[in-house]
Amino acid sequence: MEIKQDSRLVDVRIIRLLEEHVAEMKSITPPESKHALDLDGLRVPEISFWAVWDADNVAGCGAIRELDQNHVELKSMRTASAYQGRGVASRLLRHIVARCREKGYQRISLETGAMDFFIPARRLYAKFGFTECSPFADYRADPNSVFMTMTLS
Repeated sequence: MEIKQDSRLVDVRIIRLLEEHVAEMKSITPPESKHALDLDGLRVPEISFWAVWDADNVAGCGAIRELDQNHVELKSMRTASAYQGRGVASRLLRHIVARCREKGYQRISLETGAMDFFIPARRLYAKFGFTECSPFADYRADPNSVFMTMTLS
């Protein structure tokens, strides 16, 4: 598998995965608590996006949004259903954390769901050193959200 950065987001395979992601988040999360970015939201300068490729198949994706020169938000983490349980998310998260360190960021934060559906995601983030925190950036306290952060060293 290979991880490639992509800023244009025009490949139909990536678009399909992202559309599935947004549709699933809409089906699980109340509208006022949905924070998944659509394609236009991911095609802005402050977003860095990566896709995990297995030959011609997109196995997963993830992005960061720069909040300021020291702090980024992890966005759009998704593993294609055919690749779940194969370490794609861990590989991608390891890659993103390494890129953030290289760029000199000091903190990565994220918002994920509080529902049982999101337990695997919260476990993954905790395994990597993320801990629960207060809402950050423009987020507000929300019973449907869990906020996590990690300090980079």
